[in-house]
Amino acid sequence: MESTHEPADPVAKGILPTARQSWKDLFIWKQRVVVTNVYGETATEWAKPVPLKNPISLLAQLSGRDWICFAVGFCAWSADAFDFHALSIQQVKLAAYYGVSKTSVSTAITLTLLLRSIGAAAFGLAGDRWGRKWPMVLNMIVLGTLQIATIYSSTYSQFLGVRALFGLFMGGVYGNAIAMALENSPVDARGLMSGILQQGYAFGYVCAACANLGVGGDTDSWKTVFWIAAGLSIGVGIIRCFFPESKQFLEARKEGKAQANPSQFWRETKVMLRQEWKMCVYCCILMTWFNYYSHTSQDNYTTMVLKAKELDNSGASRASIIMKAGACVGGTIIGYLSQYFGRRRTIIVSSLISGCLIPAWILPNSERALSATGFFMQFFVQGAWGVIPIHLNELAPPAFRSSFPGITYQVGNMVSSPSAQIVNAVSEKIHIISHTGKLVEAYGPTMGIATAIIVMGIVVNTAFGPEKRGREFEKALPAGMNLQKQQGKQVDDLDLETGHMEKVPSQLDDEKREGRAVQ
Repeated sequence: MESTHEPADPVAKGILPTARQSWKDLFIWKQRVVVTNVYGETATEWAKPVPLKNPISLLAQLSGRDWICFAVGFCAWSADAFDFHALSIQQVKLAAYYGVSKTSVSTAITLTLLLRSIGAAAFGLAGDRWGRKWPMVLNMIVLGTLQIATIYSSTYSQFLGVRALFGLFMGGVYGNAIAMALENSPVDARGLMSGILQQGYAFGYVCAACANLGVGGDTDSWKTVFWIAAGLSIGVGIIRCFFPESKQFLEARKEGKAQANPSQFWRETKVMLRQEWKMCVYCCILMTWFNYYSHTSQDNYTTMVLKAKELDNSGASRASIIMKAGACVGGTIIGYLSQYFGRRRTIIVSSLISGCLIPAWILPNSERALSATGFFMQFFVQGAWGVIPIHLNELAPPAFRSSFPGITYQVGNMVSSPSAQIVNAVSEKIHIISHTGKLVEAYGPTMGIATAIIVMGIVVNTAFGPEKRGREFEKALPAGMNLQKQQGKQVDDLDLETGHMEKVPSQLDDEKREGRAVQ
């Protein structure tokens, strides 16, 4: 962001004032930012976005170490997505294997999503306290081990138990992955890198769909896909051991080493929650809508084309692969555009376009048409998602960039956990006539109506919510090291705006300071 030195009204406090200000700012091209000069004085100004730069030049801004950090975060997030979708795209096989309905199989998805928030809290706080590296290593190795345990679950009850435990550890990946990948990225490149990072999830889905296509449609073939998932997760965990800790975290910890102790960490956490509880609630609601958005539009897509569109396993897998290829492309491009057009504007426009595409997404019957419309639908669904990693990082208190995004994301997952189960339950009870004249389950209408409602929820929630595009949080110390540093303030008052735009003092600033000194 580039400062215009034009004064702006202070950032609103309170729910209704913030909503009113956010709605007005949505139609103002400039961004309201808090600036801090070298004297520590803060003011609110209008800043204008820097014009979009060539993506190649943005990528060139990352150093070799930055690329390593980003690659580690991307691979962890992709392996996490592969693990999850190894189940969601094979619901028909698993239902046949255990002799239960698809709704019963989707109970495992519900349990996984329901318990992810606990893992997010545990591993996110560990990442903020001890660093991003070793919590991630432990997380990925345990995930791979639980995938193997799923393979050896001989009964449906054992299967549900293992998937519930899997959810606990799956929840810890997201926060540490995005903190590791994005906190070291240059400010101008964050939108692009956020878009690329988020599509690690889509990339993991594509890999899982390719594996499903490769193993065929036999009932027992689901186990092979789970073996591949286990190998990927354990492999990422082992490889992570050989790469360094986040440079930014190491430097911040070194600077605040004298103040680091467990009691201060928990004290600062309590202060943050007391001051930022409204932001926490807002982000949890936003993530609830977004998780309903993605899970409703993708988890049952393969089931829809198998059962409602009557494609075979190969055709359904190809359609799923092409659909998620659109997600990879859309998330990268739209995440990049958000750096200039704004996080909230980009999310709103992308969501509305996806809503307009719903009829074209659910009505076709041929593999080609389903693949094409699925591509463009997920282009905009994951396009909106491509903004989320950096949007959450910028809204998060600077010292809690690992735990805050991970917990809010996974709380949203917890609330939206029944999404696949709801779609299955409704679709299995309602039947429609297919293009071949057969009575089939109503997956298309169910998914279409649900997605339309979710789109409007995202638009309203985003339009009245805050945005802190361009926030610079590099100077924040790790959690537990900030309270004592902020001398001269009440010890229970934490400066959560540390790291906003830094302003070089102008002549006018000096004159004002001299005037105050004379008085």
